[in-house]
Amino acid sequence: MYKSKKAGIIGVIITILILIAIVIFSNGDRGNSFFENVASNLVMPIQNGLTYLKNKISGHNTFFTDINKLKEENEKLRQENSELEQALRELENIKTQNETLREYLNLTEKYGEYKTIPGYVINKDISNYSKTIIINIGKKDGVEENMTVIGDEGLVGHVISVTDSTAKVQTIIDTASSVSCLMSTTQETIVCKGTLDDKSSLRAMYIPTDSNMIQGDSIETSGLGGIYPKGIHVGNVKKVVNTQNMTDRYALIETAVNFDKIGTVLVVTNK
Repeated sequence: MYKSKKAGIIGVIITILILIAIVIFSNGDRGNSFFENVASNLVMPIQNGLTYLKNKISGHNTFFTDINKLKEENEKLRQENSELEQALRELENIKTQNETLREYLNLTEKYGEYKTIPGYVINKDISNYSKTIIINIGKKDGVEENMTVIGDEGLVGHVISVTDSTAKVQTIIDTASSVSCLMSTTQETIVCKGTLDDKSSLRAMYIPTDSNMIQGDSIETSGLGGIYPKGIHVGNVKKVVNTQNMTDRYALIETAVNFDKIGTVLVVTNK
């Protein structure tokens, strides 16, 4: 019974399929229209999308050309910027050279009574113990050991060693430096030495017990000692330190030269 039922269902299905086939083939035009509709519904959206994309690209056919132009303009601007930067550096160099020449001129006019050689600082060693500088002139320029070195504001130090093209200068703030000086108000002699803990101060010692040293007093070289000529400005009294024993009192002298910023110097070749 089961087999007969199953056979009956299969028969029904076959019958339905046959009827569908008859309808399709008996209405050929309509069948073709049906398949065409199915194909149209599947293919047309894709075709429309491709057509839209083509139209967009055709409508903007200058896009890639514009990109190339922008790249060329950007490269041109980059080149112009590089040229402007180079010109700016050259102007800065010219400005620096003019400032250096102006400083030299000011120095030579200020110290016209001395025969001098101009130079500039190429290296510094301003540490706690050693406070020296290297300048760009040497033996071939006429520089010798023990020659005095001055800056626009005043005394820098003296030459302690020389090569053909450079010279090493011991500054007055070096702990090994000792300068015989005069107080401008009393014309009394003192000795100014470098200190360990300060790059802009000297320690004035051997102050006469009856001397009336005052704050702000100008200090100049005395001409004693065989190195420094007389009358070169050293600095000003910043503080007087009194002690129980007047022979031990001392003063702090603010140097005229800013050794952190010193750039141009003159080496005095005559005394």
